[in-house]
Amino acid sequence: MTYNYKVVRQFSVMAVVWGVVGMLVGVWIAAQLAWPQLNLDIPWLTYSRLRPLHTNAVIFAFGGSALFATSYFVVQRTCQVPLFAPKLAAFSFWGWQLVIVAAAVTLPLGLSTTKEYAELEWPIDVLIALVWVAYAIVFFGTIARRRTPHIYVANWFFGAYVITIAVLHIVNSAALPVTWTKSYSVYAGVQDAMVQWWYGHNAVGFFLTAGFLGMMYYFIPKQAGRPVYSYRLSIVHFWALIFTYMWAGPHHLHYTALPDWAQSIGMIFSLILLAPSWGGMINGIMTLSGAWHKLREDPILKFLVVSLSFYGMSTFEGPMMSIKTVNALSHYTDWTVGHVHSGALGWVGFITMGSIYYLLPRLFGRTQMHSVRLIEAHFWVATIGVVLYIAAMWIAGVTQGLMWRATNPDGTLTYAFVESLKATYPYYYIRVLGGLLYLTGMVVMLCNCLMTIRGGKAIDAAIPGVAVAHA
Repeated sequence: MTYNYKVVRQFSVMAVVWGVVGMLVGVWIAAQLAWPQLNLDIPWLTYSRLRPLHTNAVIFAFGGSALFATSYFVVQRTCQVPLFAPKLAAFSFWGWQLVIVAAAVTLPLGLSTTKEYAELEWPIDVLIALVWVAYAIVFFGTIARRRTPHIYVANWFFGAYVITIAVLHIVNSAALPVTWTKSYSVYAGVQDAMVQWWYGHNAVGFFLTAGFLGMMYYFIPKQAGRPVYSYRLSIVHFWALIFTYMWAGPHHLHYTALPDWAQSIGMIFSLILLAPSWGGMINGIMTLSGAWHKLREDPILKFLVVSLSFYGMSTFEGPMMSIKTVNALSHYTDWTVGHVHSGALGWVGFITMGSIYYLLPRLFGRTQMHSVRLIEAHFWVATIGVVLYIAAMWIAGVTQGLMWRATNPDGTLTYAFVESLKATYPYYYIRVLGGLLYLTGMVVMLCNCLMTIRGGKAIDAAIPGVAVAHA
């Protein structure tokens, strides 16, 4: 018996491909903010239509494919059994790619629910639900027939993300179809906003955090050749994180029609979140105890460890921005854009890149990637790109917030909106440069991956002990 690596290979390769596509769209719309004429006066190339395409491509195409790949790999290796229901696993791959293609067609055409991170219309939402049910059956079916008595902590994080995303998606996407391309949410007014940001923040909390923490708890110990620093802390991290994250969504709705008590609950739980988040970060970084020297010559480990630095930074910044007085300055500014991208590019991007660099040689019978030097080059180009991007957005955001709230002695606004735009305009050029560097790193990664695949051969590793038992 062998592990089922076919679906892992498919998702791993497509994660890199979609990463290039999603980040290319991101650079294009960033350039449109610096040079508005780049929309070419074509409706489906306007910022308003390409921006949801960018977010869906990076979160669900790039990040989602990486989560499918790594969770399918990790659950097999830690349970020492092949994937349950391999046909359903294959359906999850092709169904997910169909979802992505459908998004790439409908969003530029303006077919959208306009709900943040949930813009896709109802037929695509139904397909997402079907794919997710198949995914859950495969994942939990594999755990149910495991040959190991213990369920490794990475699978707890993957399992929580699978269950929670299903609930979030189905509840938030509940809609009344009018035509095949148009529907209306079953919620209205402030209830719609509350449900949307319960979904929106937990999409960050479970899709972009819990799932990728599953990667962290497997691939950092494996690449470092060290056990998890504290397994007990990893369990505390899990339960504290999944309980607390669920309540943080209202901090997106400060100073709105949402009841003040609900806003305050969102702020309080966001502040509490700092503890489990930093506990997980410290656990990951301290796993390198006794192996710090490996960082000098191992660029894959650099990706994995630096991703934790960005995770720690983002999970400090998020709770701070949820404080009402800070939020009054930061909300609706580019500071929020910088915060989102420090998490998306620094944490999600880097942990994904490191994990795929670990996976790919093992999936194609190679001892290592085609070029370790290219991994090193990718790391430094991407790191410089992230730093330029988020620093530019932080400065632009604080500038905007201060200018918008400045008043004259008679109570009138000191600055017109266009003056704040003029003040932040130079930072938009820096954002384009940072995004371009990050995209360049993704293209380098794609080339390195293709050369690795070209020089290798698809293999499915034998399951330890099974062949001996049959003999």
